[in-house]
Amino acid sequence: DPYRFRRNLRVSPATFDGLLAQIENHPTFLSTGIRPQMPVDKQLAIALKRFGNFGSNASVEAIVQWAGVSAGMVVAATRRVMEAILSLHDQHIHWPDAQAKEEAKEYVEAATCAAWRDSWVFVDGTLVPLAEKPGYHGESYSDRKSNYSPNVQVC
Repeated sequence: DPYRFRRNLRVSPATFDGLLAQIENHPTFLSTGIRPQMPVDKQLAIALKRFGNFGSNASVEAIVQWAGVSAGMVVAATRRVMEAILSLHDQHIHWPDAQAKEEAKEYVEAATCAAWRDSWVFVDGTLVPLAEKPGYHGESYSDRKSNYSPNVQVC
């Protein structure tokens, strides 16, 4: 059911499959012990469920109850998925070339107005809520509503 899939994991089944194809062969998913790892698609689902929630809904215990796995598996799956995704950074995160900039400028002009045409990079600041107080400099992450959340800027 695509609707429920998206509600739980915050991505469409097609996006999930595309991400899975990008990370499933990462060495972090190779079992080094005598027991095989949980399938990568299940680990990805656990991590996405956790990433798509905040507060107590993103806690290890909440994900344990949702997925029916141990707390250690939730932590390990989250770590493995993050390691695999971060390894893709240089492939997917980069400044646009001249052609991509021009396409972005054309889009901005068509979607807004000609005066904004050369504003092809936008910066947005947003708070990312955390499930709990970070252990390292935790008070630094307290926001104006007494939640713990780093402020990030996205270009």
